[in-house]
Order: sequence, then C-alpha cells, then structure tokens
Amino acid sequence: MFKPFTPDLTAADVTPQSMWLNRRQLLAGGAAALATGSIAQPTRAEMLTPNTLEEITSYNNFYEFGTGKSDPAKYAHMLTTSPWEIKIDGMVDNPGTYLLQELIGDLDIEERIYRFRCVEAWSMVIPWNGFELNKVLDKVGVQAGAKYVAFETLVRPEEMPGQRGFRSNIEWPYREGLRLDEAMHPLTMMATGIYGEPMANQNGAPIRLVVPWKYGFKSIKSIVRITLVDKEPPTTWNMLQSSEYGFYSNVNPEVDHPRWSQASERVIGGGLFQQRKDTLMFNGYEDQVASLYEGMDLREFF
Repeated sequence: MFKPFTPDLTAADVTPQSMWLNRRQLLAGGAAALATGSIAQPTRAEMLTPNTLEEITSYNNFYEFGTGKSDPAKYAHMLTTSPWEIKIDGMVDNPGTYLLQELIGDLDIEERIYRFRCVEAWSMVIPWNGFELNKVLDKVGVQAGAKYVAFETLVRPEEMPGQRGFRSNIEWPYREGLRLDEAMHPLTMMATGIYGEPMANQNGAPIRLVVPWKYGFKSIKSIVRITLVDKEPPTTWNMLQSSEYGFYSNVNPEVDHPRWSQASERVIGGGLFQQRKDTLMFNGYEDQVASLYEGMDLREFF
C-alpha cells in the first residue's frame, strides 16, 4: 500500500516505471519536469506518456558507468550487488562494516510516493520502497558533537567502466552529505526498491539515499559508506563546481542555476508540447522542511 508523504499525490500520480527508468530521455531535447500544488492538477494522460521498453532500458544517468544516456543500462549488469557491505564510522557508538541484510533486516520496508526534481529542471513522481535513514542512525548510535552525515558510493572500476577515465575530472568515490537534522528528518529515506521491486542496478542498487526536497544528485546511489562527522563534508558536485552546486542544493525556484532557470519544470512523459509547470519551493515539501533553514539566506546557502 502506498504511503503518500506528499499530501496532494496519490498512486494515480506516480510516474510509470517506464518513465522512471528512462529518466534521462527528455534531456536530449531540453529540461523536463512535473509540478503540482498551486497549479491545477493535470490528468494522468496529460502528465505522462509511457515509453517503449527500449527507451526504458537505454536512458539513465550514473556516471560510474559512463556519461552517455545508454551507458548505465549497457554496463550496470556488470555490478555485483550481493553480498553488499556498508561501512559506518566516525562519530558513532557502534562503528563497523555491516552486511546490508544485517543492517536493515529487522526494519519495516514501506512504500512512499515522492516528487523527484532534477537540478536540470525535469521531474517526476516515484513510489520508493525503503525506510527512514534515522532508523539506521539510531541503530549505530549518533554521538554528541556529530553535525553532518557523509556518504560514499562504491568504487569498483572493474565493474563500473565510468570510473576508468570517462569522467576523469571526478575524484572517485562519488561523495554526498547532509546536515544531521536533514538526515534525521522523517522524509529522508534509504531506498531499496521502486514499484515493489528491488532497485535496478542503473538506479542505485542495492541501496540509495532519497531526499525529496533537494535536487536529485543529492540522493547518492549504491552507498558503501556512511560517516558521522562534525564538519561539513566534501561533496562531489560541490568539489567540481561550487558556484553551480552548493552543499544544500534545496529545490528553490527563486535561485537559478548559473546556466538555466529553476523557476519551472517539464514533466518526463508529458510530451513535447506540454506547458512547463512552476517549480515548488523545496519541491513541494515546504511545510515539512522549511523550519530546518529558518534564519538562513537561501541565496547564500544554496
């Protein structure tokens, strides 16, 4: 059963599985998006147009497998996801390297409908399967003084050809981070599947982060390390271009990317002639998360 943590979304609004696996398709023609809220809710037919199986399996974005849209689907089958270990260290009471099933085996997996907004100005609606990140952090015991949570993606160039030079300007592993209160927020998920099925390799198998009020690149894939620290950790896109990709990366229609507007979106699957939709502050989760940033200048802390 769906657990709609976005009040105005229902199962009828979920982007079809075909559209999710084909998340990069419309980037070829420009930005894409989905927005609801103050705008009249479009019908399912107006929002979404299913893709072919070939499109579904040929377009994705996971630089560890290459930069081309078809690279993840072409190469992700090489990734071994079982057994899978996650190292948890830093300022925790119970550091260690845990088998994935050992870490999450007693947690209830739930299904949540979330908006997903890419920094490239497209978006969709996704039913994730997973659990709140705070449940894992509570298990390992967060120590006093910890202020941030850092994440790292797998480095395995023999299985991830993109790590063998296609993106030589990326310093592997891919890194991301959250402030501790963001990580502990009940909207922040660790996802292990989509549509009731295990996570596809090209989408971040076997476990990834989902932070629905932030741009999609913050939701790091194929996580192998979680570290509790007292200082803001380095993050990959911020390291590459800090003027374009801030640490917080909250969805904000009033703060443009230096190379394009963030004021509107276009829905994946909506067709080439669908009108763009206004982007919602915090991707539509303002009521739930705005208090985390009270008093902060969101143009400075973007």
